[in-house]
Amino acid sequence: MKIIKGLRWYMIGLVMLATVLNYLARNSLSVAAPTMMHELNITIQQYSYIDAVFKGCYTLMQPVAGFILDFLGTKTGYIIFAVAWGLLNMAHAFAGSWGSLAFLRGALGAAEAAVIPAGLKASSEWFPAKERSVAVGWFNAGAAIGGVIAPPLVAWAILAHSWNFAFLITGGVSLIWAIAWYKFYNSPDKHKNISKEELKYIKEGQEEQHQATNNKRAPVSTLLKNRQFWGIALPRFLAEPAWGTLNAWIPLFLFKAYGMDIKQIAMLAWLPMVFADVGCIVGGYLPGFFQKRFGVTLVVSRKLVVTVGALCMIGPGLIGLYSNPYFAILMLCFGGFAHQTLSGALITLSSDLFGRNEVATANGLTGMIGWGGSTIFTLVVGALVETIGFSPLFVMLTIFEMLAMTIVWTVIKEPKRKYEHLSASS
Repeated sequence: MKIIKGLRWYMIGLVMLATVLNYLARNSLSVAAPTMMHELNITIQQYSYIDAVFKGCYTLMQPVAGFILDFLGTKTGYIIFAVAWGLLNMAHAFAGSWGSLAFLRGALGAAEAAVIPAGLKASSEWFPAKERSVAVGWFNAGAAIGGVIAPPLVAWAILAHSWNFAFLITGGVSLIWAIAWYKFYNSPDKHKNISKEELKYIKEGQEEQHQATNNKRAPVSTLLKNRQFWGIALPRFLAEPAWGTLNAWIPLFLFKAYGMDIKQIAMLAWLPMVFADVGCIVGGYLPGFFQKRFGVTLVVSRKLVVTVGALCMIGPGLIGLYSNPYFAILMLCFGGFAHQTLSGALITLSSDLFGRNEVATANGLTGMIGWGGSTIFTLVVGALVETIGFSPLFVMLTIFEMLAMTIVWTVIKEPKRKYEHLSASS
């Protein structure tokens, strides 16, 4: 078999593509919402219920998805979930009411819950500790890339044919990815195209809990008693409402607050996602910079990245100061950058603090708690936005991320492990 140099980067590229397609599928609804709401007679309150059902099922399924991935392995587990979300997204094309749409969104949320636990598990398998935040940053960037692609693609499908056609396209491409995943992905110790040098580099740079010989798996009850777990879970509970808002409400915000049509939304709604991409990638490289520049440990470098993200989140809180839609887009761009910078650091902390056979479960549990916060906030938006508008809700998001930063610094403690003192250049 042909040896491929730097195979781990090809693997994370495949993981990133899955994240792109996952978020392309989920963001299709928010872009199509103004058209669908008109054709299916859906109110903004009913739309909030539809979005809440998606987030609720996504929330509840995350620890289950994590457990399945830890049990079946990354390769098999991810195929099952990807095929499911592709088919379910295509089924949206046949929805005829808000009730049927809510049912399909719930099923889609359950299937898509695997995306972050699977990506994190693949990153922990393929990368040494010092490179893992970079790997997570790149695969997490796929979320925003999906958000960038969705507005123009879905708008084109609607204008060229119908909103139904948009869902057939954005779901079908995930089925093609599943074939590629089955053909090309495997763990490093089983992959036929990896060099001995790269395999050694990966293994020697991994913490003890990520070694292939480590079969320890902490029960869920033990994870829930772990202080470090709550140092990640509570900040995610506070931070995820920002990401849920960017993904589900921005097109409607532009439509309601500024009267934009589908073409204007297609031109502007993707911009915050571009900055979210930048946040993912910059956030992935920042820990190494902080370690080299300030000599801090791995965990402290993650905390500093969270701080950068939280401070940038001040931007969306300022939207209500001006009525200019372009100022609002600019501040939402700050929000996209802020959240993904912060979120990537929180996700990576799970792989820093938990072992190879529990990392997906731990991430699934923290994700469940995080998306619980996003689900609750969606219902708050649906109940209050017609009365108080969007601006006070953006202020709330800023406050939430500041509180998340505070909890990260006060609750997460420095683990006593040898790998903590590895620098990004070692």
